[in-house]
Amino acid sequence: MLDRLAGIEARYEELNRLMADSAGGDYSRIAEYAKERASLEEIVGVYREYRTVLKDLEGARLLLDDASMADLAAEEVRELEKRQAEMEAQLKTLLIPKDLRDEKSVIFEIRAGAGGDEAGIFAADLFRMYTRYAENRGWKTEILSASDTGVGGYKEVIFEVKGKGAYSRLKYESGVHRVQRVPVTESAGRIHTSTATVAVLAEVDEVEIDIPERDIKLDTYRASSAGGQNVQKNATAVRLTHLPTGMVVTCQDERSLTQNRLRGMSILRARLYEMEAEKRQKAEAAERKAQVGTGERSEKIRTYNFPQSRVTDHRIGLSSHNLPAVLDGDLDQFIDELSARDQAEKLGGGVTPVFSEDDEE
Repeated sequence: MLDRLAGIEARYEELNRLMADSAGGDYSRIAEYAKERASLEEIVGVYREYRTVLKDLEGARLLLDDASMADLAAEEVRELEKRQAEMEAQLKTLLIPKDLRDEKSVIFEIRAGAGGDEAGIFAADLFRMYTRYAENRGWKTEILSASDTGVGGYKEVIFEVKGKGAYSRLKYESGVHRVQRVPVTESAGRIHTSTATVAVLAEVDEVEIDIPERDIKLDTYRASSAGGQNVQKNATAVRLTHLPTGMVVTCQDERSLTQNRLRGMSILRARLYEMEAEKRQKAEAAERKAQVGTGERSEKIRTYNFPQSRVTDHRIGLSSHNLPAVLDGDLDQFIDELSARDQAEKLGGGVTPVFSEDDEE
């Protein structure tokens, strides 16, 4: 670790020299140097402070042999050793490769799975849960596209969560969510199991992923409500087909063709970026069994058990027995643990996932 930190510090000093030598020259190159230097600044600062602590600790230990200073030296050694351990943990965390998407806003896609109308109602419950979580953190939400079931649920709802760091918190929510409860339409009082899938995509700028116009097929049609009534006489809804992949995005909630096309392209860019990110992840970590979700949509990640008022995250074996609070946006207990496990895995301290037998019914 120390060799790696020394190399980072050397690169930081080299960037300082390169910026000084380029003064008054290529501003775009200077900007690149400045951006890289800023990314190293925190870890270099902590590393330099860590070296100071090691030096002070060495001096304090030398004083242990001095009878007149032994007690004071012993206390100082204890404090410095504690500080050393804290800083080593901090440096290990800072050395974890950063996900460049972490600071971005996100696009959520929630779709009803198995379970008919009940699955659609559960999808609406998840939509409310995430919007409440976003509100609690001061983030803004906006529906981009929705297809309702007519009975208070969603076949599909796509919405945006705008806020710095949204992806870093919400990226663990991708996967299959399962609900166990008695549907309102069930006269015999039997518990049904339904599912909904959640996809969390980092919002992508146009400059990050270029989609040539020739790769897009654009179809327009008249937007309609769930009841089939035309919202407008003009064809304002759009269907975008990405020809190389066959990926299709529809958008009809805006009042103009241009606005729907822009929103559709935003969703398409996010999906394509996520597809490429997953390919890279699989290629780079084929042998790694990820403790925290790999992003595979087939993963069953969490169960919401209404009869027992219990929510269980199967990836970490963590349960909450306050289901109403969770559905009201109290997700930090899960997200904090998932984030901690993710960091431990990246540091090489991976653990075997824990599953609750009573949730595998």
